[in-house]
Amino acid sequence: MSFYKSTAWRHKRERVLKRDNYICQECTRYGKSTPATTVHHIEPLKDKPKLRLEGNNLVSLCDKCHERMHNRDTNTLTPLGVEWVRRKNGGRRKEGI
Repeated sequence: MSFYKSTAWRHKRERVLKRDNYICQECTRYGKSTPATTVHHIEPLKDKPKLRLEGNNLVSLCDKCHERMHNRDTNTLTPLGVEWVRRKNGGRRKEGI
């Protein structure tokens, strides 16, 4: 079964959306209140599978902001995605990101 179809993920996703008041956390940085539709892994699931259900590695985003976190052609984080990793890690840049 795919991780994203698992009961554990569905429950965690709902808790994160509720924690973030169902509002995109990137948009709030700019004073906007946009409904969140996605829960994003700040440190990508493929790179840090142990963090897959850790609340401090998950953030609620709207679809537009979520698309801005990833380069779908290269399957890497964009500079904005890397910035979220840096902020999550207290300003320290992680190797390989």
